[in-house]
Amino acid sequence: MSTPTAHAGMEARVPLSRDRVLRGAVELADEGGLESLSMRRLAQRLGVEAMSLYHHVRNKQELLGAMLDIVYSEIEPPSSEGDWRSAMRRSAISFYRALRSHPWACSLLASAIDASPLRLRYMNAVLGQLRSAGFSAVSTHHAYHALDSHIVGFTLWLLPYLAFAKRQPDYAERFLEELPTGELPRLTEHIHVHMAPERPGDVDEFEFGLDLILDGLERMRAAGLT
Repeated sequence: MSTPTAHAGMEARVPLSRDRVLRGAVELADEGGLESLSMRRLAQRLGVEAMSLYHHVRNKQELLGAMLDIVYSEIEPPSSEGDWRSAMRRSAISFYRALRSHPWACSLLASAIDASPLRLRYMNAVLGQLRSAGFSAVSTHHAYHALDSHIVGFTLWLLPYLAFAKRQPDYAERFLEELPTGELPRLTEHIHVHMAPERPGDVDEFEFGLDLILDGLERMRAAGLT
């Protein structure tokens, strides 16, 4: 069984590179959030002196921007192959899964970090797919923001619930015990649905909302209202 000291020793034997620095930072943030990430802790993780990190990133701001690029590298841009709706759906789901894998990324998206070329190319691909599908520049503007708001907004809404459920797994049961179920039958029903184990064929909540948006956009396009 390896110890942190042994792990740091093994890391130190691998030459330090920008990729190692970024991957180490992503691992730290994935484990404990952005608040757990500092140049000192990152250096300890990699088994190096903190000052050596600055040969690969100028400062923490650049580090955060490069970490966000790693998240964007996991997103599937909408393909020009096939129909626009399927391509947009696959891309949106891959974006959502990347944010779920790296919960800290949502806060960075709303920060003052400059958009990198990789992020700009992703945005351009989404906009281009909508324009190629026949949406006007104005409709594309609205569609892009509707999709982006659902992806990022749903994830931001979900993450605190997941963290809370992990800390207090029996909270829903205790809440139901105190709930006046006779007065609030629909809320009671809703909580039971939340608590029910997933079954094959169950609709994913994120995909349910995504399909509502895409179906609405397709109806606009088919009706020539774009």
